[in-house]
Amino acid sequence: MAGTSGTAGTSGIGGTRSGTAGTADGAVPADVATVLAPLDDHRLADLVTLYKDLHRHPELGFQETRTAAEAARRLTEYGYEVTTGIARTGVVGVLRNGPGPTVLLRADMDALPVTEDSGLDYASTVPGRMHACGHDVHVTCLLGAADLLAAARDRWSGTLIALFQPAEEGGGGAAAMVDAGLYSKGLVPTPDVVLAQHVAPFGAGLIAYCPGACMAAADSLEITFHGSGGHGSRPETTVDPILMAASFVQRVQAVVAREVAPKDRVVVTVGSFHAGDTANVIPDRAVVRLSVRTFDETVRTAVLASIDRIARAEATASGADRAPETAVLDSFPVTVNDEDTLRQVNAEFTRFFGEQRLFAYEPATGSEDAGLLAAAAGAPLYYWWLGGWEPDAFRTALAAGRLAQDIPSNHSPHFAPVVRPTLTMGVEALTAAALNQLVRP
Repeated sequence: MAGTSGTAGTSGIGGTRSGTAGTADGAVPADVATVLAPLDDHRLADLVTLYKDLHRHPELGFQETRTAAEAARRLTEYGYEVTTGIARTGVVGVLRNGPGPTVLLRADMDALPVTEDSGLDYASTVPGRMHACGHDVHVTCLLGAADLLAAARDRWSGTLIALFQPAEEGGGGAAAMVDAGLYSKGLVPTPDVVLAQHVAPFGAGLIAYCPGACMAAADSLEITFHGSGGHGSRPETTVDPILMAASFVQRVQAVVAREVAPKDRVVVTVGSFHAGDTANVIPDRAVVRLSVRTFDETVRTAVLASIDRIARAEATASGADRAPETAVLDSFPVTVNDEDTLRQVNAEFTRFFGEQRLFAYEPATGSEDAGLLAAAAGAPLYYWWLGGWEPDAFRTALAAGRLAQDIPSNHSPHFAPVVRPTLTMGVEALTAAALNQLVRP
């Protein structure tokens, strides 16, 4: 997940043990229960081993060779038609099982350039790299679901795609797979629906959902301000790009405060400022990097135009000979959940897990590129959150009003989802969601 998640709702988010909870009267859909029955201690132990191995060996975007090889090996063993090397490290497995819809389940694989400080006995062995966003959870859960669904072909009909995507964190992975011919070259059949989940720091054993626009569009920009350098003792002979860029950093915050309506959620964050090498020299350029988060395309266009206007105006005010140059570092669209698909799958979740396991959350200002896989196929998307934190610890922090202080968020060096029931619930959720969209006897 690029960025961090928003604030989930707080009703019932402490968490509980995963398993076939069923509905209020104890009933569980027979076909879902049958497909999930093999998820016994032996299979779970194998998945736990896989998860810990992936966590120990994190790989950055487009470098996920070890992770991709293991995904391909397992998919082949389960009986899928496997294609590797899509956009360098992407992997897909296709299981054709008679007439019916084509359902794509997606997991991202990449880690982050973060030094782990979780204290886990299976912490990262790679200096400066960590699965700080839980993509190792996603890979493990999808492989578990792919295994169960392949073993239960008599319980469903249609085509299942298991897709393992590189480089979600930089925003380029999904687009790169599409550009590499994912659909246009028939590497997989065009899906009728795309389903995905993301582990989050609330009680394990729960699922959170958000209809409609659920995650923000994100645009990361690099703006280079040009001045004319000189000796620090004679600033009057220079055009100071540091002062120019510093004025921009302050002024750009007014976009949210004064140009955006309160109902339109917008975040503008300057995260990097680089200029000069020594104390007594005024440099000839300053480089600012910033992130913009929006939920509406019209608002997005207006905010980006305002940022460009302010950058140019500060350069003019400083007497710069050259206008600033803006480069787009990465760009994520708004992630939009299809409300009909959400209702259908949530009905399955409710029947299987019980309605106490589901809760609604507000749109998150983090960003995702899973929606590109759906948009390129013209298919609906449902993307939900999977609770990953130890339930008692979460409830304690929630009751004390200390969630921000005591529960590490995604991208934190302390991020450490509890293994069980997170993996169990993740496998069950993907399996139940896929069965809901496939043809069942």
